[in-house]
Amino acid sequence: MGLVTIAGMAESGDIPMREPLAYFLTWTTYGTWLPGDQRGWVEKPGRFREPNRNMEVANREQMTEPEFVLTSPQRALVELTIRDHCKFRQWSMHAVNCRTNHVHVVVTATGYSPDDVMKQFKSWCTRRLKEHASKPEAPARGPTKNPANSLPLTLRQKFWTRGGSKRIIFDQEGMENAITYTLDGQ
Repeated sequence: MGLVTIAGMAESGDIPMREPLAYFLTWTTYGTWLPGDQRGWVEKPGRFREPNRNMEVANREQMTEPEFVLTSPQRALVELTIRDHCKFRQWSMHAVNCRTNHVHVVVTATGYSPDDVMKQFKSWCTRRLKEHASKPEAPARGPTKNPANSLPLTLRQKFWTRGGSKRIIFDQEGMENAITYTLDGQ
């Protein structure tokens, strides 16, 4: 079945033999975990790469906007947006956890690919972040107090990195592991 990273889960590039139980999705905010990063990085599913300072510097120089770090109110808005989108689509959201530089979601979205689900989440979260920033009462209007966010959100074009981790969960143990990691492993 390909690389299985947590019991009952496989990377989305693998060909499933049966209907998945859920998807374990993770994506990072723009510029916060570049190829070459000191924590290491994933080139492709199952292909972990060691830190490479020169590569990280080269990638940082190619960025077209400053890195994006989510504030506490923005994190709450992202989680609410994901919950609302799951209700609208009638998907079962099992767990969500938005951190300052990444998001984890465990979701069952029958009939949708993990790529489509992640794209929808990113798109709606971007839309809501921009809408919230454009409201006069929103504290995030204009440049935020976080120096990493030096662009007003209404002008920012890039909130998320391309792609992300899309693990397919096939059994209850994999589901429990993903939920536990999402809620308690941060």
